[in-house]
Amino acid sequence: MTATAVVDRITWTMGDGATVTCTRPGTPYTPARGAQPSPDCGHTYTRPGVYTVSAATHWTVTWAGGGQTGLLEATRTTTVGDIRAGEMQALTS
Repeated sequence: MTATAVVDRITWTMGDGATVTCTRPGTPYTPARGAQPSPDCGHTYTRPGVYTVSAATHWTVTWAGGGQTGLLEATRTTTVGDIRAGEMQALTS
């Protein structure tokens, strides 16, 4: 029997009422990006606070064995933890 599991998407519940669905791994942060938003899978908190974030990973599993084949879909959800969003201010003279 063989089985292949592939992540189809991850749905993030951001704790502030927003959800973000990512269908790709995302773009890794580099310092050169500075404060630019993510080009493919990101979220910006608009108010300071502590937000409980969870992620639901949606899997597609194809299998074959015993002369049969099939497709299964599974979702696994986990709480990532609390994210503290603060406020930054810049002063110029």
